Amino acid sequence: MAKYNKHKTPYKSSDKGVTAKKHLGQHFLKDETVAIDIANVLSYDGYDQVLEIGPGTGVLTKHIIRKGIKVTAMELDRESVAYLRQSFPLEHVKIVNDKSFQVVEADFLKKDLKDVFGDQSFAIIGNFPYNISTQIVFKTIENRECIPEFGGMFQKEVAQRICAPHGTKTYGILSVLTQAYYTANYSFTVGPEVFDPPPRVDSGVLFLKRKDNFDNLSCSYSILRQVVKLAFQQRRKTLRNSLKTMNLPDEMRERELFNLRPEQISVDAFVSLATKIEKL
Repeated sequence: MAKYNKHKTPYKSSDKGVTAKKHLGQHFLKDETVAIDIANVLSYDGYDQVLEIGPGTGVLTKHIIRKGIKVTAMELDRESVAYLRQSFPLEHVKIVNDKSFQVVEADFLKKDLKDVFGDQSFAIIGNFPYNISTQIVFKTIENRECIPEFGGMFQKEVAQRICAPHGTKTYGILSVLTQAYYTANYSFTVGPEVFDPPPRVDSGVLFLKRKDNFDNLSCSYSILRQVVKLAFQQRRKTLRNSLKTMNLPDEMRERELFNLRPEQISVDAFVSLATKIEKL
């Protein structure tokens, strides 16, 4: 996997009149090459609009727009919103057309996405604030019927956890719930020097492609989430102990699967188990 150690065409966020805010977890991307590579993670096939979360000063945004697709930039920081609305369209949006870009001032975690997109499909992309990145993934899963693709930047360890196969130490709740509905691929690693201000950790870019059978799982998302969370809350224990509070029948708890620890259990096996529990 490639790792970027040098940056090109750098700028400071202050040059744009926008300062990174620690309480929002902002680290503005300043490397055009990395921005292009993140934009290229999506296939742009099967949908005609993209939601970018936390665009900051639009370094990634302009490269998405150049794909000839409508971009909705959702930003909570009013300073970034003002910059994007006043300056960004004049510089970049006319590459395609005046209707290809809009800024929505909102908190992604609180916003009803149907208010923005209705029932239309859209992809998600972004250099995500690390303090809410896992919550972004969970909300994506909850809205999976409208989101066929997802790509973006996370703290490296979080990106690896999402993509981890069973049998590894990093395999956990995020891995199972994401991979039940999406195929997850780790794309590349990025060093801290491509950001302003630089974070103290490496970052990782991943790509999620929704599975063809995402809406045909034999169990509901709610029961799968309940089973997986209970299992991994005590990840060193076997399922027999970690799922004790569910008061499952003895004949089920005596099955060989219940002698395993959660990281030893595949996504398909978790789905099968949740299905059996939901039928009880």
